Amino acid sequence: MAASDAQLRANENYRKKHVRQTLVRFYPAETDLWEHLQAQPNKAGYIKELIRRDMKGMGPTRQPEARD
Repeated sequence: MAASDAQLRANENYRKKHVRQTLVRFYPAETDLWEHLQAQPNKAGYIKELIRRDMKGMGPTRQPEARD
């Protein structure tokens, strides 16, 4: 069943207001990172899980404390 024009507009309006996205660039020196990400069946889920682990302190790296 195809969505009506009104439903398509409503979906687009919701997406513009509530969905956030970001862009990540991989340079030639980071080919290994790119290839690893490409091997993941669910790239967005993989990245979100890495962020969740990092937020819980379980990630492989934590940002160093800021020094004065």
